[in-house]
Amino acid sequence: MLKKFFLLLCLFFCVSLGALFYLSEKDWVDLSTLDYLTKAKPSIIIDEEGREIARFELDRRDPISYDKIPPILIKAFIAAEDHDFFNHPGISFRGILRSLLVNIYHARKVQGASTITQQLARSMFLSCQRTFLRKIQEVFVAIQLERQLSKEQILELYLNALYFGKGIYGVEAACRRFWNKSLKEISIDQAATLAAVTRSARYYSPLNSPNSSKKRRDIILSSMCNLCFITKKECEDAKQKKLTILDHTPGRPIRLYIQEWIRNWAERIWGREALYTKGLKIKTTLNLDIQESAEKAFVKTLSPLRKKIGEQINGGLISIEPTSGQIKALVCGFDFHLSQYNRVFQARRQMGSSFKPILYSYALSKGIELNTVLADEPISIVMPNGQEYKPKNWNDDFEGPMTLVRALTFSNNIITIKLFLKLMSPEIINFVKNFGIISQLPLLPSAALGTLEVTPEENCAAFNVFANNGFYVKPYFIEYVKDTNDIKIWQNNNFTPIKVLDSIINSKMVKALSWRMSLNAKLLANNNWINSESIGKTGSTNGAVTMWFVGATPELTTAIYVGRDDGNPMGSHGFASKTAFPIWLNLYRSIHFYKKRFYIDPTLREIPIDWITGERSSIKPEEDEQMRVITLLQ
Repeated sequence: MLKKFFLLLCLFFCVSLGALFYLSEKDWVDLSTLDYLTKAKPSIIIDEEGREIARFELDRRDPISYDKIPPILIKAFIAAEDHDFFNHPGISFRGILRSLLVNIYHARKVQGASTITQQLARSMFLSCQRTFLRKIQEVFVAIQLERQLSKEQILELYLNALYFGKGIYGVEAACRRFWNKSLKEISIDQAATLAAVTRSARYYSPLNSPNSSKKRRDIILSSMCNLCFITKKECEDAKQKKLTILDHTPGRPIRLYIQEWIRNWAERIWGREALYTKGLKIKTTLNLDIQESAEKAFVKTLSPLRKKIGEQINGGLISIEPTSGQIKALVCGFDFHLSQYNRVFQARRQMGSSFKPILYSYALSKGIELNTVLADEPISIVMPNGQEYKPKNWNDDFEGPMTLVRALTFSNNIITIKLFLKLMSPEIINFVKNFGIISQLPLLPSAALGTLEVTPEENCAAFNVFANNGFYVKPYFIEYVKDTNDIKIWQNNNFTPIKVLDSIINSKMVKALSWRMSLNAKLLANNNWINSESIGKTGSTNGAVTMWFVGATPELTTAIYVGRDDGNPMGSHGFASKTAFPIWLNLYRSIHFYKKRFYIDPTLREIPIDWITGERSSIKPEEDEQMRVITLLQ
């Protein structure tokens, strides 16, 4: 009997040894699964200088090599998770014994015993089920990882695979999201904050639970001090620091409009999988500095308006380079989370008075000079349907005779309608289309006041003709797309510039459109004006439904509209000078312009005139206290 028991014991021992040998030699670890770090690459949107604007990715991952990981971060994770990491063979018998005693003392599971290697094994090669079998598998996978990889490789994989919440994986991606900095710039308290998340992204990520994250951070700092990784003073100083993380990038709800437009465009061409996993580089013509300034200027004006009138107040902004049509800034709405409607490319609004420069340039092409005098007076027009049309000025006032240049500067409606009636013919329809306006101009008196509907993109391109010496260029903002091998797979072939106005007519219009801007500069006492010549025109529609401002310097043309999404009037707040224009001014104040003067045809010369009578004046404009004398190009 004893002999049989001994034989059975020997047999059990041999089987156990065999099983142990089999388990230790079994290929638990397939390192090819680590290819996920390089297989799925995000596609990135960059500005004209190569700066990242946004990215398309399934998860946020920025893998970093071990040699670029700061020592203080490694010490923080060692202190937080595995004091003996660089010495144990993958499992820590001391840690197992310690956690066993602690858990027995508390009569519940208080402390785990998993090493960093075991955590890596569990997260990358096994399930998260809490079973005895999985725990055994975890041990053997950890041992094999230690046999096949160095400690540095294990730690690199571990730190790159950690989940920090909100789709963020790895310490580099977390550092950039939390503080907009690279790991090489990390401080002691920030290193401890990253290490705090390993216990649970749900409970300790500063994105989810900042209070719990700070408490855990301070525990880790104490542990780092006890292990002599940092001094007591460094520990106390780090604990005194507030746990702060960055909110989303300023203007990000605005910038999501750009990202969404590009997503739709790119998915139609290459498909969703390629966009999110193939590492496309989408270079735009946007300038991140101008974009951020545009967003700030837009929000600064619209925020108080939305509080006064309601969230229906919205708008759009587009800025382009005059000679190329490259879009430098896009604001397609106030907040993408509230409304995904793209107001730059989709919203069609009546032009209002922003149409008037086109009409006046047509008058010049027909030989009518801007010193021509017409009378501002009540008029009544019988329409084809027999109804009577009685247009008014915005202030319900009539000033009598004045020049066309004054009428344009102060946006006089009566003079403009009279001019339109003089010129009204089918020929003007094609003239307007040359400015890139899709809608057909109706041959009705009211069309002179801008009943044509355009998008902000169209209005910007139309006004840009004056800034671009009479040439029309179509706006665009995708320059090229490259694949992961840096090979161009798509290139923008923008339309060739189209001559709309000859140089002489365009120069006369530039001079005329500069007077309103000069008056604005005088009103501001030149203290807060821009450092360049400028041209511009306000625009509003009946009932103050839409407010426009289109304006340009030799380097940048911008169109802005503000209005209610539901189409209702803005009431007493409906003045372009108090809504759209301040956005333009705040944007242009933030930009330093190098090219400061518009091209003027050298055959023209400046003639001083009285801008009410149109007669030549011997007084210089700067000497005229009544501000009646200006110069025209003739």
